[in-house]
Amino acid sequence: MPGRFSEMNRRIALKTCKRLRILANSSRRHFIHGSRTRKGIRQMKKAYVWTMVAAMALVSACGSNGGGNAENTAASTPPSASPAANTGEGGQTAEELQPEEGASLLVWESKEERPFVEEIAKEFTAKYGVEIKFEEIGAGDQVNKLVNDGPAGLGADVVLFPHDNLGKAVSAGLVLPNDYYEEETKAASSEIALNAVTYDGILYGYPRSVETYALFYNKKLVPTAPKTFEEVVEFAKGYNDVKKNKFALMWEVGNLYFNYPFLSTGGYVYGENGQNKEDIGLNNEGAVQGMTYFASLKKDLLPLNSGDITYDIKKGLFTGGTLAMDINGPWTIADYRKAGIDFGVAPLPSINGQPASSFSGVKGWYVNSFSNYPNAARLFAHFTSTKEAQLKNFEMTGALPANKEAANDPSVQSNEIVKGFLEQFNQSTPMPSIPEMGNVWSPIGAALSDVWNEGKDPKASLDNAVQQIKDANNGAAPKE
Repeated sequence: MPGRFSEMNRRIALKTCKRLRILANSSRRHFIHGSRTRKGIRQMKKAYVWTMVAAMALVSACGSNGGGNAENTAASTPPSASPAANTGEGGQTAEELQPEEGASLLVWESKEERPFVEEIAKEFTAKYGVEIKFEEIGAGDQVNKLVNDGPAGLGADVVLFPHDNLGKAVSAGLVLPNDYYEEETKAASSEIALNAVTYDGILYGYPRSVETYALFYNKKLVPTAPKTFEEVVEFAKGYNDVKKNKFALMWEVGNLYFNYPFLSTGGYVYGENGQNKEDIGLNNEGAVQGMTYFASLKKDLLPLNSGDITYDIKKGLFTGGTLAMDINGPWTIADYRKAGIDFGVAPLPSINGQPASSFSGVKGWYVNSFSNYPNAARLFAHFTSTKEAQLKNFEMTGALPANKEAANDPSVQSNEIVKGFLEQFNQSTPMPSIPEMGNVWSPIGAALSDVWNEGKDPKASLDNAVQQIKDANNGAAPKE
């Protein structure tokens, strides 16, 4: 009997030390990265630092063979204090990660995709007994909100945002690495998705979907999708009727995300595949030509101000049968299906004889580094990004899976709507993920609005916007 207890204690000590090493390595990696990418370490939580120090000390005490006082060491660490390893001794599967006792989670999700998350959360709660609460926050707004809400303890435990925000989130120390499910995530996800949710060589995200936008068209009004913007303008001449809310095409004209196709005809955001902040191509000759063509479309195609062209307005007109075409993403599919509209999806019409390159991105789940329940948050992020969950999401909202097996599922591959998005995805441009991408949206959005609403000069507007971006990149205070 003493031998059995001794062996049991030895195994407990080995498992405990293994967990501590994972915690220490994860803490050390996160701490060093945060120190390198932030000015000083003021933004790092003191508790997090002391956790690292304590963990490293305990790992040293374990020794190379897991020795030391096994009973005391094992008893001193709660089972859920840090993620357990995925595989145990001899390659055997270790116990599944468990949520912290009394854990509950707050999740941020956009209005368009909340139905799926609510459905999958019910399954998660039934399995793990963890209550899930929601707050509707747009995916593109979550990192900016987390900058203040995270350290204050008000942020969601699990957040979802497009990959272009990852650099900012990591630099601010807002998200934890995807450590426990790292190997599983790498094996299951597409290479594009993995690269998008990885920053500086560290995997942070749990990829959920890949996306871009394309042309929705009402087949009753437009039997065949137009190939060029010139065709769209020609159709509008005989169709538009502002008083009756009849419009040939709508898109959010004040949002860079949906207007990048115009700038892409010779322009770009940052050079070297979006990694060089010193090389900004948003006011070069090609970008100015694209912006000039963009400006002409207010008179020839869409005589409304940018504030009158919102997601909800477009959706209401398209489902009401008076908007013939809409530039939108896969998150709109479910609403248009429910409305009973016979629609198709095609690549964007060419602009000035050139293919229209849309922005593309990868949405992923991330665990808030300030969460009180990091294990429960890890579990939820993984649970809602599995093959089964992504297929459910595709069925409910039309989100294109990032999981390789889900993407190759017959239900996805045989879908004509998906083919339209995939064709556009093949000519898309991934959004840059460096932190400086956050300095681009507002200045270019303002330039778009100025050109569209006020008729301001495209070159002067883009020059002004690019100067603002450069100032922000270099840490200059914004001009009053």
